[in-house]
Amino acid sequence: MNRPDAEPEHADEQTSSTDQRAARLLQIAHDLSVELHPHLHSSLKVRLDSDLDRDLGFDSLSRAELMLRIGRAFGVHLPDRVVGEADTPGDLLHALTAAGIREVASPGTATLTAPKLDTDAVPIAASTLIEVMQAHVLAHPDRPHVVLQAGESQETAITYAALDQAARAVAFGLQAKGLEAGERVAIMLPTSAAFFHAFMGVLYAGGIPVPIYPPFRKSQVEDHLRRQAGILRNAAVSILIIDAEMSQAGTLLYGLAETLRLVVTVEALNGLGELADPAPAMSDTTALIQYTSGSTGDPKGVVLSHGNLLANIRAMGEAIGAGPADVFVSWLPLYHDMGLIGAWLSCLHFAVPTVIMSPLSFLANPRRWLRTIGQHRATLSVAPNFAFELCLKAVKDEEIGAFTKDGVV
Repeated sequence: MNRPDAEPEHADEQTSSTDQRAARLLQIAHDLSVELHPHLHSSLKVRLDSDLDRDLGFDSLSRAELMLRIGRAFGVHLPDRVVGEADTPGDLLHALTAAGIREVASPGTATLTAPKLDTDAVPIAASTLIEVMQAHVLAHPDRPHVVLQAGESQETAITYAALDQAARAVAFGLQAKGLEAGERVAIMLPTSAAFFHAFMGVLYAGGIPVPIYPPFRKSQVEDHLRRQAGILRNAAVSILIIDAEMSQAGTLLYGLAETLRLVVTVEALNGLGELADPAPAMSDTTALIQYTSGSTGDPKGVVLSHGNLLANIRAMGEAIGAGPADVFVSWLPLYHDMGLIGAWLSCLHFAVPTVIMSPLSFLANPRRWLRTIGQHRATLSVAPNFAFELCLKAVKDEEIGAFTKDGVV
């Protein structure tokens, strides 16, 4: 056989392999969609251009299950972003082809080190979250407060002093943009340092944070923003802090929420100066407006004072015996009360170092949650029932040893 004949034969083999991969992927998507929506059994036709949401009915949890099945079938781990960015099975096929490397689970080593503190380091006399924060800044400014995890191994620690400084910069920027005491500031940010800077910065500036969830898929940014306009109107939001990637689309909200006068990023608020002293607040001052998910109706806002929050946090801490010797791991969304109050703000009060993962990181690979708990010798974590069910599906018994150290998860 001469040389020119060899290349087409190799190309045919590649085409055949791609076709087989595509057929298998489509079958996986078909089977899962029928499991979730049995009424589609006789009519469902899954193509590479089928829309995962509209045609197959996959929400965020269904997508997580789909990623697990694809990973198990092909022996690869798809990038976290694919969970939220893929629109069609064709997108998944492209990501699958690009991945090609089996993930190797490693127990790693603990990266979170924080000096031990006595229980009296907990500011039990503080009447506001601002006082809690200032107490920690004065007592142990360089103690790691939050460790942000990105991807498999990158982690960035935020100390109390660093968060305080960043919050003062955001607060100064907000006041420079005209924020007045008691005005509502919506925060639509993904899990990132910017969220913590923005939330605490709003409190420092005398505003009221209103966390709302960012879009799950970039392709649906405009539709998502329109749906959030109801919250902005209901809370009478004056300023919306948004991610740089959404800032251009965010301007469409000006015409949908009459009280909204500014859409801005944390980056745009920085560099203007630093607030000398946080705005005064009392126990009965509103600290947060928490909105329901809206899954069964229009989102409803719950007004929480500093006193409300601290009473709840202290009751939870007392019930489980939380203290500075603990380490907390969380992947829960920061706009959700379990992630915001149950995880971050509770750990802020009790001086508990907290490892924060992105929800997408967990959904793309539930093993990371268990692995991070093992790496950091975490003593506390919390999640809804579905998270444990995902772990049962994603993790084999023989893999558990990879997430432990000295036999402790």
